[in-house]
Amino acid sequence: MLVLFVLGIGLIALAIVLFSMALGPSQPAGGINRSIAVLQAMTEAPKELRGELEPSFADRVIKPLRERALGLGRRLTGADTAERYRRKLDKAGNPAEWTVDKIVSGKVLVAGTGLLVGLAVALVLDLSLPTAVLVAGGALALGFFAPDFYLYQRAYERSERIQRELADAIDLMTISVESGLGFDAAVQQVARNTSGPLAEEFARVLREMQLGNSRSEALRGLGERTDVEDVKGFVSSMVQADAFGIPI
Repeated sequence: MLVLFVLGIGLIALAIVLFSMALGPSQPAGGINRSIAVLQAMTEAPKELRGELEPSFADRVIKPLRERALGLGRRLTGADTAERYRRKLDKAGNPAEWTVDKIVSGKVLVAGTGLLVGLAVALVLDLSLPTAVLVAGGALALGFFAPDFYLYQRAYERSERIQRELADAIDLMTISVESGLGFDAAVQQVARNTSGPLAEEFARVLREMQLGNSRSEALRGLGERTDVEDVKGFVSSMVQADAFGIPI
């Protein structure tokens, strides 16, 4: 790449010189010298500066490939893809750097990789044509649904942790309310003094209330972000208490 870059700079410099000579003797020599000096300075620039001029491998190859995979994935997964995967990400705890677009494009890229691996295995093992098609198709399908399996497993493990943490969290909230704190302050005690997915969910409830959502809306959001029936029952009880003025 560096050799091609230097060669390209040299050709540009040569073209400038030839063009200047074609203009006739009236063209001042100082302008040509300045142009050549600029091109020479660019060629002899430090590696860090040349790196800024040259696009990286990610910009040249990976980014366009991901964009094409995203477009294909959106056509394959349907119009309601974004909302479905937002709910799955919420239930999985929103893993770091996971977004809807990355999941959709990742499904296509992993499926393509799985297809290539399946074909390579079929060639190495010298499988018959029907078996090779079956292996390649299975690898393709496995790669396409691999992100879904991962999110499902993360959501399941998270639900199990929430189920185990719920009893202690309610005990702490009960003690806090009985000592004179309000419900919001009791929720804050759980979010501040415990750790785990349930504490993170209570912290999110508080943030949503600070952003202007009502207590009922924030609690309903908590119920929608988990598949734990005991949490849904707790949320339902708190929403009804808030709606009818029942003492917590």
